[in-house]
Amino acid sequence: MSYLRKNIAAMAGYVPGFQPPDEASWIKLNTNENPYPPSPQVLRAIQAATGEGVRKYPDAASRAGRKAASELYGYPIDWVIMANGSDELLNNLIRACVSEGEEVAYLHPSYSYYATLAAVQGAQIKTFALTETGEIKDFPERYTGKLFFLANPNAPLGLRWSVEEVAALADRCTGLLVVDEAYADFAEGNCLELVRMKPNVVVTRTLSKSYSLAGMRLGLAIARPDIIAALDKIRDHYNLDRLAQVAVAAALVDQDYLRESVKRICATRQWFSTELGKLGYRVIPSSANYLFASPPDQNGKRVYDALYQRKILVRHFSDPVLAHGLRISIGTREEMEKTLAALMEIG
Repeated sequence: MSYLRKNIAAMAGYVPGFQPPDEASWIKLNTNENPYPPSPQVLRAIQAATGEGVRKYPDAASRAGRKAASELYGYPIDWVIMANGSDELLNNLIRACVSEGEEVAYLHPSYSYYATLAAVQGAQIKTFALTETGEIKDFPERYTGKLFFLANPNAPLGLRWSVEEVAALADRCTGLLVVDEAYADFAEGNCLELVRMKPNVVVTRTLSKSYSLAGMRLGLAIARPDIIAALDKIRDHYNLDRLAQVAVAAALVDQDYLRESVKRICATRQWFSTELGKLGYRVIPSSANYLFASPPDQNGKRVYDALYQRKILVRHFSDPVLAHGLRISIGTREEMEKTLAALMEIG
């Protein structure tokens, strides 16, 4: 006898990127973390909040973070919600909008956690094939599913769609179009303006990547107030702890630090992409803080294993659509030079 729901018993869990226990001895380029520390303002805010106050519950409404996001993005505060990572928002959007047996769609390849979240809810899953040139295959004139997730820039390929292209997709969706902008700060432009223009568009963001706060688990969404109110109903009532709340408010305020960090990463991304091309790698132009690159022999696993032996972690996917290549996060210039030297040695 099983006490579990059938879909839970049958589903495969999401497998996150490997986190080595001896982390300091690796060059870690497998989970798209920012190689630079967070803003000093963030660190000061966290230190100031680690006193006696931690015995008390945090602000259930996360008002400081919502206010900072509201002022930064130019939306009223009731159009903003904070979350324990953007993954919490993706999960709660499915919970709020999709009944068991109803359909959720996304591109393939894309963020594989969408499939896990849909399976937990008992939703039907539909995927649309994505080519390495950004073409979406067989997307209908009118998509009638409840939710369509669009990672923009795409993970793991790094491709980006323009505001106009995303607006056209929104017009073809009966349900919500969730634009997952986890990597948007590394791109030229974003889709935040579409939330005002299109009632069915939700934009989600994370502070894990560009703001160097992966360890704090912070995310946010911008959407129409009725959608935000629904997400507010079903979230954990204390979903952000006190330290996370002061961190997000300080991070969003210090935009000068963000811009400088992003500028350094994008410059290294461009340099590393050029150098990979000289080695015969085929590199997809990226708008994120990683590159998807294929070695000349199209054997991503061979190169992954050889890098692993040298204590350099990148991401290899067993999915046949992706197995020919590697997703390589952009680290510091020094880390990428060492990685390049290793790839030259590996051949």
